[in-house]
Amino acid sequence: MKVSDIMTARVVSVQKDASVYEAARKMRDEKVGSVLVLDGEVLAGILSDRQITHTVVAAGLDPATTRVSEVMHEDFVPLEPDMDLLVAMRLQRELAMRRLPVVKDGKPVGMVSVSDIAVFVKEGIDCILCEGEVRVRRRGEV
Repeated sequence: MKVSDIMTARVVSVQKDASVYEAARKMRDEKVGSVLVLDGEVLAGILSDRQITHTVVAAGLDPATTRVSEVMHEDFVPLEPDMDLLVAMRLQRELAMRRLPVVKDGKPVGMVSVSDIAVFVKEGIDCILCEGEVRVRRRGEV
């Protein structure tokens, strides 16, 4: 399996000079927990709802005047659509990041979240369990 098989292809982004307030409103309106931060069309960082809470609000910064570029997370490894899914899962675990961007030719094309991986794993387990049930039934019919 590849990253492109489970990624969310919808990209929600803000420019790096946007205010944290603007980014938070966009997250709310788009019903997402993070936004990709762009410098023009190039991925520059990620901003999550958790970062807003911990780095801006809890620190007493003003979300209306604090720029996304001041608080965005820049230390991440972007995934590629053709990357092996197991490699991506290991990276996500090692980096302890709930969401990682998927980038092609330097431009964001999607996101992989812990939820995307959980759904994939659940579907795999369901398939294994269904196969097991079929085998048990076949044994009973013989």
